[in-house]
Amino acid sequence: MTAVLNPATETTITEVAGHSVESTKDAIGRAADAFAKWRATSAAERAELLRSFARAVDADIDNLARLEVAEAGHTIGNARGEAANVRDVLNYFAGGVERHLGDQIPVAGGVDITFHEPLGVVGIIVPWNFPMPIAGWGFAPALAAGNTVVLKPAELTPLTAIRLGELAVEAGLPEDVFQVLPGRGSVVGQTFTDDPRVAKIVFTGSTEVGEKILADSAKTMKRTTLELGGKSANIVFADADLEKAAATAPYGVFDNAGQDCCARSRILVEESVFDRFLELLEPAVKGVKVTDPAQEDAEMGPLISAGHLQAVSEFLDGVDVAFTGQAPSGAGYWLAPSVVLPKTPHDRIVTEEVFGPVVTVQRFRDEADAIAMANDSHYGLSGSIWTRDIGRGLRAARGVETGALSVNSHSAVRYSTPFGGFKRSGIGRELGPHAMDSFTETKNVFIATD
Repeated sequence: MTAVLNPATETTITEVAGHSVESTKDAIGRAADAFAKWRATSAAERAELLRSFARAVDADIDNLARLEVAEAGHTIGNARGEAANVRDVLNYFAGGVERHLGDQIPVAGGVDITFHEPLGVVGIIVPWNFPMPIAGWGFAPALAAGNTVVLKPAELTPLTAIRLGELAVEAGLPEDVFQVLPGRGSVVGQTFTDDPRVAKIVFTGSTEVGEKILADSAKTMKRTTLELGGKSANIVFADADLEKAAATAPYGVFDNAGQDCCARSRILVEESVFDRFLELLEPAVKGVKVTDPAQEDAEMGPLISAGHLQAVSEFLDGVDVAFTGQAPSGAGYWLAPSVVLPKTPHDRIVTEEVFGPVVTVQRFRDEADAIAMANDSHYGLSGSIWTRDIGRGLRAARGVETGALSVNSHSAVRYSTPFGGFKRSGIGRELGPHAMDSFTETKNVFIATD
């Protein structure tokens, strides 16, 4: 049994039994058996079952949100939005089932057509930082494409995934089509990668673990989608709306206490406005409301665990902290938002993913220098560019080596657009109009007419 703790109070919510290698293999076998019937289910029926699932989630949003606040420390407002995102993603891909079209290709001597054939059993491994939406980004397109799913939630945050599994059954999904298997990564996750009956792995988490999953999956030629770490840049040019850029910067990095691979944790500011930007940034950081995440006005909650709090705090040892926000004292894994002025561009706090409420601020000279600094990372997941010059914004966006950029915004993820990283931030794309393609193989069929 694994205790699930509330990170805001350090109290035990409940205990959850983890799966063994044997029970995981049994679940994979049942998913493999269910695949034949699920793939043969008509597109219209599969779409309606996903819509039924979405309706069940919608009716349970408040309960799901309370579970997310309790186990993950998310603010109640964010948690409601994350539950609603699961509903919306299910509806979006339900609409894609009947529109996942093949091609008719002109060829000599006959007719050539293509089909999207589902892969089989898809193993989805979900992190603790955004347990609900990231689960949905994987299972919704996988199920829509005709695959069965076995999903492993993080040990720290299994409760919303378990509830989603219950809602799927209540919504009428056939038995064993969607199974949630709590347990340790070294047991359940490793079994996913080792078992040849699992055709694909979808993993969100650290780059180090992603590398291992990729290597292990190669032994059975599994398809993989990996969404890994990030060290994203927030580039502020001198001609930007500095007041807006400074006011929004904290929410581009401190959302979910900075436990976000899309966090804009490196702010790069053109040197002519550097001092003015810092003046504007300080009250914005101090104004972030860090409090009990169950309160309606909470803007940031605690870190996920004592161990993670210690790891993040170590990044602040010996650095120049320009200013900090506020955080509660007493029980809970709290850390005040912190703004750091690095001594060199090679400082650990600049190059490594902190995964906490810590942001660095650095100067750049010109457009070329800003792009070079943004690209000086082995990550490439997200980022922002602030400028009133749309031409410059587009040039910089094309120049920065990252997968999801926004100009004059910190928006990173929409379910209707693709999401994923460059370099060591991952492989493949999730969401958007082509997400179902990655859960299928393309089959080409030629029919002779001569």
